Amino acid sequence: MPVPPPGHCNLVRIATFNILHGRSPDDDRVDVERLADAVKRLDADVLGLQEVDRDQPRSMNADLTAVAAEAMGAVDSQFVAALAGTPGGTWMAATGEEQPGSASYGIALLSRYPAVSWRVVRLPALRTRVPVWFRGAPRPKLVGDEPRVAVAAVLDGPAGQFTVANTHLSFVPGWGALQLSKLVRSLTGTREPLVLMGDLNMGSGQAWRVSGMRSLASTPTFPLDAPTQQLDHVLARGPLVASGPAEAVRLPLSDHRALVVPCAPSGVDPSA
Repeated sequence: MPVPPPGHCNLVRIATFNILHGRSPDDDRVDVERLADAVKRLDADVLGLQEVDRDQPRSMNADLTAVAAEAMGAVDSQFVAALAGTPGGTWMAATGEEQPGSASYGIALLSRYPAVSWRVVRLPALRTRVPVWFRGAPRPKLVGDEPRVAVAAVLDGPAGQFTVANTHLSFVPGWGALQLSKLVRSLTGTREPLVLMGDLNMGSGQAWRVSGMRSLASTPTFPLDAPTQQLDHVLARGPLVASGPAEAVRLPLSDHRALVVPCAPSGVDPSA
């Protein structure tokens, strides 16, 4: 899809989607065509993906970021590995120095607008197992967590430059909040408007309290069939507002719904 020239339209569709490495809970399969169709349906100008595979046997050794980028017509995209290796085999924290073609897993940021600059933020890692209460469990369970990372880009959008960051935070209570606080601090001084999106593994109240940013979307995104929790968020700082209602889109893959928000600069007619 061609990028509209600046001044043609100030509306930007922003979406975040935890894709569960492209797997569908209906048939327990990864189908790259199904992923491509899902991304096309979102029709996002800027898309943040979490739980993204690259060169993994379980996802047909595909580069899922490249599949999504082609499907949405992205002119710029970046995959950032959080883990290197394969689940059940060698599975370790990624360093950013992994060789092309090596199996990895992480997050991606894709845009129909050109990127002016990129930044990767590796978030504090939980280095020990901790007790966590799971709903319905009679007692807490000792769990560990995987490394977490964020990727941010300054994009040259239709109303000027703005920053978008994408992340997938820890599910361990309190640790995800610490990671979010660290991420927001690392983005101090970046060009605004700033959008921070992703699977934050926390409710909307905690997300905006910890980040100090406004929520542009309030709708449940998890679990897939009858969502009761909003784990996926689009937060903003600076002159940007939601120009219409957010939508939690049920797609034929993942255990999350995708979250889509139409946005525009505050005080500007989106159709101008």
